Amino acid sequence: MYFLEIQHLQSDYVCIFYYRKYKDNISSLDSTDGWSNKSVVTEFILLGLSSSQELQVFLFFMFSVFYGAAVLGNILIILTVITDSHLHSPMYFLLSNLSFIDVCQATFATPKMIADFLNEHKTITFQGCMSQIFFLHVFGGSEMVLLVAMAYDRYIAICKPLHYTTIMSRKVCTVLVGVSWAIGILHSASHLAFTVNLPFCGPNKVDNFFCDLPLVIKLACLDTYILEILVLTNSGLLSLICFLLLLISYAIILATVHHQASGGTSKALSTLSAHITVVVLFFGPLIFIYIWPFESFPIDKFISVFFTVFTPLLNPIIYTLRNKDVKKAMRKLRNRHMGSKWVF
Repeated sequence: MYFLEIQHLQSDYVCIFYYRKYKDNISSLDSTDGWSNKSVVTEFILLGLSSSQELQVFLFFMFSVFYGAAVLGNILIILTVITDSHLHSPMYFLLSNLSFIDVCQATFATPKMIADFLNEHKTITFQGCMSQIFFLHVFGGSEMVLLVAMAYDRYIAICKPLHYTTIMSRKVCTVLVGVSWAIGILHSASHLAFTVNLPFCGPNKVDNFFCDLPLVIKLACLDTYILEILVLTNSGLLSLICFLLLLISYAIILATVHHQASGGTSKALSTLSAHITVVVLFFGPLIFIYIWPFESFPIDKFISVFFTVFTPLLNPIIYTLRNKDVKKAMRKLRNRHMGSKWVF
């Protein structure tokens, strides 16, 4: 009888021992094998544009020139608008803000891409990856809304010229710029709210030179179909609304210009053609991206380069080459600078 009680007591201790050991194993799995909601991926590997070392050296010099030209060109437009009193109008105020967004858009990923051309291991931290996603959608969303504001400015100037100074006041322009930034931030924050909490527990290779949202979502350790639909709906809806508003406004403007006298038509068309060119260059790649948002194509990297490097470079070229007022103000700024150097 005594022996049976001892045996029964020992069996209880054995059961307790194995239960505690099982519990410890489960908790260790939660913390190391991705069973919890916390990511174990601390960095992502960027595959970049090419794996050829010789080509990467060439791309380093090429994109260094393009990036420098984009930043200097847009900064030159901002300084020209600020320093020339003849350009203190709503149209050029919005143009200078567009140039500022272009500087930001060219800077959030391009400097790292240029530096990575000289690095064998192209990595980015988890926090850095999330930051790139955030800034990409902030600047992209803000630019879309700002282009709509610039189209509205041209609509008022051409269709309601007598009320232009009353409607497009300094306060209204400031509100339009503030709204564009607010929508861009809200649009980006809505993406980042669920992306930052996704479980990344294995694959960490991003097939691009920066962290693009669709590519990063596909690396999560769960079924991302619903998230892909949410991303497509969020970004696609904002892009579609802005694009439709631009189409409607430019259609009304072109119809109005067609019925106006020929004297003011040429100048209006010159200004309008620059805006339409920028809109086509900006929304063209976006339309392609959102037709196949989560399918990988070789042209995707070219579109990413075009969106982050060439669009900020082309915008100042388009607005300066087709705008006599901006070219005249730039010549005055250059002559003033050259004159001050001559004096000293």
